[in-house]
Amino acid sequence: MDFFLNIPNNKLDDTETEQILGKSDSEEFHKTLPNYFKTQLFELKNLSGKLGVDNIFLKDESKRFNLNAFKGLGASYAINKLLIDHPETSVFCTATDGNHGRAVAWSALINDKKSVVYVPKDTTKERIEAIAQFGAKVIQLNKNYEETCDYAASQSALNNWMLVQDTSWDGYEKIPALIMSGYLTHFKEMEDSINSDIMPLVDIVFLQCGVGSWPASCIWYYLNRYKENKPKIVLVEPNEASGILDSFKCNRRVSPNGSFETIMAGLNCGIPSKSAWEIIKKGCDAVMIINDEDAKTSMRALYNPIKDDAKIISGESGAAGLAGLIKCLKDPALSELKNHIGLSSKSRVLVFNTEGDTDKSSFKSIIGL
Repeated sequence: MDFFLNIPNNKLDDTETEQILGKSDSEEFHKTLPNYFKTQLFELKNLSGKLGVDNIFLKDESKRFNLNAFKGLGASYAINKLLIDHPETSVFCTATDGNHGRAVAWSALINDKKSVVYVPKDTTKERIEAIAQFGAKVIQLNKNYEETCDYAASQSALNNWMLVQDTSWDGYEKIPALIMSGYLTHFKEMEDSINSDIMPLVDIVFLQCGVGSWPASCIWYYLNRYKENKPKIVLVEPNEASGILDSFKCNRRVSPNGSFETIMAGLNCGIPSKSAWEIIKKGCDAVMIINDEDAKTSMRALYNPIKDDAKIISGESGAAGLAGLIKCLKDPALSELKNHIGLSSKSRVLVFNTEGDTDKSSFKSIIGL
């Protein structure tokens, strides 16, 4: 099965992670940073008409802090909080498939700190250079993402570095929770538009998913704000790195049973984050997978807008949420999923462009430039 239908209980618990999320002042903090501005929320009315839904809203994170991705929200907030409690910290370390490492390097630099970033074996030269430009020491390992995370954790302990990882495990939950708290900013930015006081003005949200921390922050936001009136939430994963889907099928956190060969580098992850998994189970309505061709189709649809729709520069991972929506609408094999979330001609759907052309050569090849 290419999808899993979940019946969420839509209830929050008083865990450490949820306590940290509840105390987030991320939007106020981010407004103090250089290059902060509220990223745009577009209405893709013509694409909506073509696909047969009432409206598609797209939050474009490609210009966030001039980092070409949204990850700076989480890393900057977490590092700020960590330096308040641990001002003696001199080196921040992380493992990354690209965007998170760039965000950690940038956040360390603006705080006059050093960074060490480990990347998996399939990380492209362009992504490595994008991290290194912020002064990070970037080390590529002959390992996959999950193994790289384990190595970064061991090296941080050995060298007394501060590990800033966007996935959690037993004994390592506070820092990932701070990162998740930072992500809340872009949901708060929509409180003067589609995230209105009483009811959300969208029915369904499609979210691309790696280790799960970002979609979990979204789920927590909508559950905390709207309780049982939250929109339906669908997570979208690469078919070759579907940790959340496989975990739902096994009813426990497991590493993905795939090849880890996908152009969606930002979603090419291992076992889901422990704390994110607990939140996802409570508020996710469905999980589905897409392939690389689905992502490419979505990228091209955004780059070649219909009539006066906005032209969106979206990377392979950035276009995955919209790719999930398109597949759900067009693939007869997903009719059960479509009915489960109530996707119809009356649906108002929110998607996120989580990254721009973070690998420019790959982007040009896919778009045909």
